[in-house]
Amino acid sequence: MSVHNPDIKRVTTHVIQELKNRGEKITALTAYDFSMAKVVDAAGVELILVGDSASNVMAGHETTLPITLDQMIYHASSVVRAVKRALVVVDLPFGSYQGNSSEALRSAIRIMKESGAHAVKLEGGVEIKESVTRILSAGVPVMGHLGLTPQSIYKFGTYTVRAKEEAEARKLIEDAQMLQEIGCFSVVLEKIPAALTKQVSQNLSIPTIGIGAGPDADGQILVLHDLLGITKEFKPRFLRRYADLNGIMNEAIAHYVDDVKTRSFPNESEAY
Repeated sequence: MSVHNPDIKRVTTHVIQELKNRGEKITALTAYDFSMAKVVDAAGVELILVGDSASNVMAGHETTLPITLDQMIYHASSVVRAVKRALVVVDLPFGSYQGNSSEALRSAIRIMKESGAHAVKLEGGVEIKESVTRILSAGVPVMGHLGLTPQSIYKFGTYTVRAKEEAEARKLIEDAQMLQEIGCFSVVLEKIPAALTKQVSQNLSIPTIGIGAGPDADGQILVLHDLLGITKEFKPRFLRRYADLNGIMNEAIAHYVDDVKTRSFPNESEAY
């Protein structure tokens, strides 16, 4: 059923740009470990984000704030070892870039050198301009992230839709333009009105990747565990579940427990 282009041997930032230029939608998903990344890559997704959402999905934290740079490098290394085709982008975690552009550069270089990833992603607009510029000047590709920026959750106090008010929408448009001008190859737009996504995507020459931002972004991204129905509690309007792996896995494990208890596993042919 996959419709990915087999002619693209390796997705680069240039390929992502070409997809936008041709009007072809870009597909992106998160991955945090070797086994899942292998599956996602083989299915034809163009961009894999090693998201700081690993803090929630893999470690059970309430927010993305607790995950460390070392932990992000661990997850990114696992993903890179699996991926043959997709572009691998890694989130710089909270506290590793915000206050100091030298620290931002050190963090980005560590991710690139120690994980083998292809690009990094930072949340924010004009507030982080210096950090983004410094990272770009070292030759590291940068993806921006505007709208709902989960690392700033305590500032916003809520995960509701951003940029509904005119002032915030205007700032988002200006920030997106600025990120393009300084050299970002793409920008994620999270949980903003669909009309604003359309406007930003049409005004930018670089690709936009939406999550909860309507159909007019140049590409879409979801958290893998949400798409597969492994996580059950998270039910935002923008999420489409493509499977109920939680139910399938639960049933399989319960079956295993039952077989062991009733001594039907292992049977004679499963023993040496």
